[in-house]
Amino acid sequence: MNRLWSILLLVAAVFFAASPWFSAGFNGFSPDQFPIPQQSPPVQPAGYAFAIWGLIYAWLIAGALFGLLRRADDPDWSAMRPPLFVSLAIGAAWIPVANLSPIWATVLIWLMLASALLALYRVGDTDRWWQQAPVAIYAGWLTAASCVSIGLLLGGYGWLPETFAALVALGLALALSVTAQYRLHRAPEYGLTVIWALVAVIAANWTPPNIAVSGLALIGIIAILALRGTDTE
Repeated sequence: MNRLWSILLLVAAVFFAASPWFSAGFNGFSPDQFPIPQQSPPVQPAGYAFAIWGLIYAWLIAGALFGLLRRADDPDWSAMRPPLFVSLAIGAAWIPVANLSPIWATVLIWLMLASALLALYRVGDTDRWWQQAPVAIYAGWLTAASCVSIGLLLGGYGWLPETFAALVALGLALALSVTAQYRLHRAPEYGLTVIWALVAVIAANWTPPNIAVSGLALIGIIAILALRGTDTE
């Protein structure tokens, strides 16, 4: 079964990375996908931040390939493979769903996050850069992206003003990421990826009227960095 899961994980990673080419692609939700168009929502990071997907795709494939070729029967790798497979399998279908429905896309990305975090908690103690690191950056970015989706729904459906929606979403992201990083006591790549997203939020909101959003993002960065002292390698 270990070898079978290693094959399935590599296949899922490849399909996940290829999904933008097998669909219309995704450059963020269109403003008109919401009852209240989201033109420049303060919850959304600056566009450059999304370039991290290239690193995530490549590292997940490289880690899965290494696992298949060198660690297919290693029990240290076995526990994290099923939940990571589930997350990537959902992710392979995410873009077509996102282009149709922000609500269902939000449901799916939270399922991706839950299974990715479970995989991160289950990663073994060996091959940090092949096993732990790709899962950590993937889970870290999903933490930010899933909360951004919540903020877009809150603002886009008029449940909260856009700035308050961004603050609620950021508060959720900070609570989740700080709790996850504290409980992990390792995988600093997770926290650093969340910080990458938070810096991009600051870059998009460094002037009024959304300066409070940048302030909360800065608090989050400080909190995650403070936790770094409790992490182990």
